[in-house]
Amino acid sequence: MVLAVKGTRDLFGTELQWFQWIESICHRCMQCHGYSEIRTPILEELEVFKRSVGESSDIINKEMYDFIDKGGRHVVMRPENTAGVVRAAIQHKFFETSDPKRLYYIGPMFRYERMQAGRYRQFWQIGAEIFGASTPETDAENLTLLFDFLNELGLKNLMLSINSVGTPESRPAFYSAFREFFDKAESQFCSDCHRRILENPLRVLDCKVPKCQVALEGHPIITDFLDEESCKHHERLKDLLTALHIPFAENSRLVRGLDYYTRTAFEVLSSDLGAQSALLGGGRYDGLVKQLGGPDVPGFGWAIGLDRLAMLMQTIHGDAQRNTPTILIPMGETAATKAIVLAKELWKAGIPIQLETRNVPLKKALQTANRQGFQLALILGDSEIEQGVLTAKDLTKGSQETWNLDTVAEKLKAILQLAYTD
Repeated sequence: MVLAVKGTRDLFGTELQWFQWIESICHRCMQCHGYSEIRTPILEELEVFKRSVGESSDIINKEMYDFIDKGGRHVVMRPENTAGVVRAAIQHKFFETSDPKRLYYIGPMFRYERMQAGRYRQFWQIGAEIFGASTPETDAENLTLLFDFLNELGLKNLMLSINSVGTPESRPAFYSAFREFFDKAESQFCSDCHRRILENPLRVLDCKVPKCQVALEGHPIITDFLDEESCKHHERLKDLLTALHIPFAENSRLVRGLDYYTRTAFEVLSSDLGAQSALLGGGRYDGLVKQLGGPDVPGFGWAIGLDRLAMLMQTIHGDAQRNTPTILIPMGETAATKAIVLAKELWKAGIPIQLETRNVPLKKALQTANRQGFQLALILGDSEIEQGVLTAKDLTKGSQETWNLDTVAEKLKAILQLAYTD
């Protein structure tokens, strides 16, 4: 038997239903805030990520799926999508005017990493980016969009963890102080951190090895080395978050795992599953567009794993509501003709309904309906047709009632409206 490639899986059933529901909420929230969808290729040139993510990052060093294609090009299956969105924006001249560009995406990414709960080598992300505005108000608007989206999903126990990593111009003083601190305790740090301290000292703060986290106690704080504008930006953002009632806490070790961040870096923590853990992250990247060959355009954005969100929804709420909660079961050939005509009228009216077409006994049809989680079964036989009615059986309560055939659409619309409102 041939199986799916390790680290990938097929999406179907409840998990896919949660994916689709989350995506529908995403589209609504993004459009409400004025963001437009963009869809970029899965395959990108290697240079897109080497120039953006940074050669010191674990993505470049350990995790990318990259290969030489049949045309001799060194290509990558995208490990993240901010760089791809920037590449597309430059290529298609989105930045010819100074107008802000608000973009979002939903799609699969690929990283060769150790698998764990909710993490796969092919995984899906939702992301939002805004280009062309460098103000703290821009950060706050984008974070408001993010919290609106998460709250729409029913996630309430959220905390924003923020830091400022300054600018490339302000970091040398911090690097000098941090390297001096590192040298005094270098034997306590892992081999990866010894590489990082040479390539990008900020990445040492992001190390997840427990002994390195202990060794970092008392390290220099990057916000003590900020330039005046970065400091003002950070303080203003905190004032805006307070005004917006977005709960936040500062975290001096939060730097994110990518090299392109400037000033604001953040994660959103959730305790919806008990212990507080990071749901997603993002931040400001004012030099990324220029780094990839475009004009000097600032940017801010975030990405969240759709796989983990779906897992969280399923853990909290169980099975997703069926997209088609009603099944129509005809009994006999005459009823089957009437049922398919009725179903066509309902589909045309935009009412979701599934038609039983196997011509099986009622008991077997109802067993199938119960197994598949239908909430309502509409039963149509010859005697019902003669009376101009059908039997509506509530499969969740076990009750039933009779409906006139000419009121079926009206009845279903009322029931569906109540279900969606709940």
